[in-house]
Amino acid sequence: MPDQSVFIPWLPFFTLLKKEVLRFLSVAAQTVITPIITASLYLLVFGVSLGGKISLFPQFSYVQFVVPGLILMGAINNSFANTSSSLFFSRYLGNIVDLLVTPITPSQFIMAYTIAAIFRGLIVGTSTFLVSLFFARLPWVHPFQALAMILMANFLFAQLGMIAAIYSNSFDALSMYTNFLILPLIYTGGLFYPISMLPPFWHHVSQANPLSYLIDGFRQAILGIGDNSFAIDFGLAAVIGTVFFIWAATLIRQGKRLRA
Repeated sequence: MPDQSVFIPWLPFFTLLKKEVLRFLSVAAQTVITPIITASLYLLVFGVSLGGKISLFPQFSYVQFVVPGLILMGAINNSFANTSSSLFFSRYLGNIVDLLVTPITPSQFIMAYTIAAIFRGLIVGTSTFLVSLFFARLPWVHPFQALAMILMANFLFAQLGMIAAIYSNSFDALSMYTNFLILPLIYTGGLFYPISMLPPFWHHVSQANPLSYLIDGFRQAILGIGDNSFAIDFGLAAVIGTVFFIWAATLIRQGKRLRA
């Protein structure tokens, strides 16, 4: 019989992870189905209505160009939403105190929330890809690079979600991160167009958008075309993700803002 005592230090981690996964699965109609419907509407518009009228690259249709961005958009939106909403409600309802008194380290705390968020993001991203099969086929030039990029993007936005939840003191403040930060970054990050085709000023503005590197790297791994090398795109995402992880871990270790 294996020594069960070695699993005791990780019991709070696995319990919190299970709780977070079951939480979003219990309301799958909101957390999973709704994003898939949204992505389907985008595909319907760009795949059927506009896809045949727009041509950016001779070897790819416009819908093929857009699909990788839509997959990534669904994944990162849901990764952010999972950690931000769960942690904020725990603070708002006061049951965050129950977590703070458990023997769980800040890193275990963060990773439980992060893994659940990544799982939700991958479910939405995979579902979006399956829906896209009705509109286009993707070559998946470098599938392992695509997996690495979407995992890193989910990790990054899971950390950002926790940071937003800790700094937000109201529902309106939390929603501002989505409405005034994430959505503008997504729509100006090359989701619907290659930033290399922009005028010089807007090209430089887009280059300052970190999301443009996530989208470019994921699209390059799937289609084989991009504005930067994959190493640059992934490396920048890894650096930002590491900074956000340290930031979130510091806030949780201090615990000053965890009680709403």
